[in-house]
Amino acid sequence: MEAGTQLARSRDIGEKITLVLQKRIRNAQEQFAERAKAALNGGAATLPSLMASFTPWNALSYAVDAAQRSVLFWDTLRERGNAFVEQSSKGLEPVLHFDSKVVLDGRRFERPVNYALLEITPPEGITVDASKRPYLIIDPRAGHGPGIGGFKDDSQVGVALRAGHPVYFVIFFRDPEPGQTMLDVCAAEDVFVKKVRSLHPDSPKPAIVGNCQGGWAAMMVATSNPDDTGPIVVNGTPMSYWSGAWSDGGGDNPMRYAGGILGGTWPASFAADLGNGNFDGAYLVQNFENLNPANTLWDKYRHLYTNIDTEPPRFLDFERWWGGFSLMNRSEIEWITRDLFVGNKLWSGEVKGPDGKAFDLRELRSPMILFASLGDNITPPQQAFNWIADIYKSTDEIKARGQVIVGLMHQDIGHLGIFVSGRVARKEHAQIVSVLEEIEGLPPGLYGMEITERKGGDGAVQYDVEFREHWLEDVVGNFNRFQRQDEKPFEAVAAISDFNQRAYELFMQPWVQSISNEATAQTLRDFHPMRLQRWSFSDLNPWLAWLPSAAAVAKSNRRAVDADQPLRKVEEIGSEFVSASLDYYRAMRDASTEALFFGIYANLFSMYLADRHDERASAAPQAEDARDRPFVRDALAAIEEGGYIEALARALALMARKGEPLPLALLTLREELTKDYAEYLPPALPADQWRRVRGEQEIIASYEPERAVQTLPVLLADHGDRKRLLTLIDKLLVDERVQRAEPTKEQLAMLARIRAALAPKPARGRAVAAELAR
Repeated sequence: MEAGTQLARSRDIGEKITLVLQKRIRNAQEQFAERAKAALNGGAATLPSLMASFTPWNALSYAVDAAQRSVLFWDTLRERGNAFVEQSSKGLEPVLHFDSKVVLDGRRFERPVNYALLEITPPEGITVDASKRPYLIIDPRAGHGPGIGGFKDDSQVGVALRAGHPVYFVIFFRDPEPGQTMLDVCAAEDVFVKKVRSLHPDSPKPAIVGNCQGGWAAMMVATSNPDDTGPIVVNGTPMSYWSGAWSDGGGDNPMRYAGGILGGTWPASFAADLGNGNFDGAYLVQNFENLNPANTLWDKYRHLYTNIDTEPPRFLDFERWWGGFSLMNRSEIEWITRDLFVGNKLWSGEVKGPDGKAFDLRELRSPMILFASLGDNITPPQQAFNWIADIYKSTDEIKARGQVIVGLMHQDIGHLGIFVSGRVARKEHAQIVSVLEEIEGLPPGLYGMEITERKGGDGAVQYDVEFREHWLEDVVGNFNRFQRQDEKPFEAVAAISDFNQRAYELFMQPWVQSISNEATAQTLRDFHPMRLQRWSFSDLNPWLAWLPSAAAVAKSNRRAVDADQPLRKVEEIGSEFVSASLDYYRAMRDASTEALFFGIYANLFSMYLADRHDERASAAPQAEDARDRPFVRDALAAIEEGGYIEALARALALMARKGEPLPLALLTLREELTKDYAEYLPPALPADQWRRVRGEQEIIASYEPERAVQTLPVLLADHGDRKRLLTLIDKLLVDERVQRAEPTKEQLAMLARIRAALAPKPARGRAVAAELAR
């Protein structure tokens, strides 16, 4: 590349980085100023009453309250430390709220893995129906211990049990089995799915629910074993790891820059070597905590201190999971960082399964629900959804492959809230459970799932669900306002990462491994800051021997002051200033990190990879007429091929409501009608085959509606089939349930056209005789 061209590109890159950085800084300053102003206004409002009512008695009562809260606060942290020590000694037990029994233990497999399959025991008062679809929930193994998908009653496990479904849970143990790989884990989870399927042979295929890292594990299992997997639900799951629009708003999604700032994947290998071959999950948890220093350093402890009389049980319950740290061996963490995070290879088919065959996500046969949140800065919606655009080139391909993809978007919940929030469990997860049967009856395509609240007759909150079809091209445009230009520098990250990884393996790894052993590794784990802050503040610390008795005295003589006490108000104002300052620090840190990342890697990409990238882009097929796409062309070429099944699917496609949302009630009605008029329907096809036929016929109905109607008689050459379809149409027209659904004028007109096309034609002789009789 010529020096002048490179200089011009670098200048353009620098200008854009500067503009975005300035906006980030301005936004951070404005947000801090707004919070500071709100806090001061609150202080000004309470100042007169504070001055008027301030007495030595007020100060004394506040001092007693603050002292008691302090003792109870530190005693709660001591209880957290004790729970951590006990949990560590037991090897990190699941934090499940429900009783369970082990069905399969992966540690006893031919290729042992530290995973197990549990069957959840329904609590008293809840009865499950063994004939209903079983649920298999895969928890994330991302540093924490297992059980977060069911650690309280209002959880994914809880809502599925209350709906009467058998529930199974995939857990993992703290220590990995020697030599296990992620592909061994995938093979074990495949065995788990088959086992659940065998336990419920007369039920629909099990629904697979994956949380975060468990989501892409669920996708891999469903791809490698489509015959045994039912609908797939993935929550907050990163699939397109480089994605996350470089918007002009606040500094979003800082985790996606971590690989580049750290120089690639080699730090994970270094940490695993220091751990004598095991990577400490506490590093991952520490990274999560660093994302939000205000909450990590202040807000969660401030909330505990402020509400010390009621908050400790909830705090300790969550910390039991948050403070449990699992391990991965070197091959596992390297596979995750190289192939997924930095390599971004899962969607592209570069990741191979246990049988050596590449995972091709286009081979998924089951409907899937992708749940993401705009408030998630760990797995932003772009990472959850962009893989669809990467593997499917158009909506027509989704339809032709018979795939149903449903997106569900939360507006503000954070990453952990997707799994642990009781409010999300009662609303989103409960509605997901309620619609899984119906989405199998959706025509192939890409849908948005919308949930609206309303008050029922008894005043209780009820939810209405509807599905709205979208076009892939529109969804991609809305999510990626910058046409994913910000993903190009990640190609440079991958190249630098490979170089640094090789350099580490050649020059540092032998030396690091030679000085590491199990004793040094255990010492490093014990003194990791995430563990140290817990066990050092437990009964192991002799300096805290006085605390339990002091806490008992504080509880028995508790003298709490009201929340509107003047000094409590001053306390709240000071706390808000601390929290706002930490949020301001985070915003400035993230903005600087983002600018540094693009300053380094955008220039590296421009200098070494841009020309190659442009060559690939120019060699790629240019935009074509939609009819020239392979799936459209093949479907239209087969317009006169097929029989009763294709004719029925085409009639349904022709009569479908256009541009209208599909309420859940309408999908339920379709299921009822299918059962009631089964004698007029073709022999039962596997659901995935029916969706594929329906998708192909929908393409035909969309691109050639006139020919689609005209060629229906060709598909129904058998007069018995033709009569059967006409009879079905007649019965549907007079069915009260169909009439209550109020068919549109367009639907009725299309029905009339289909009837006319299929109506028997008079014989030629009778037609001539009738003409002569006139």
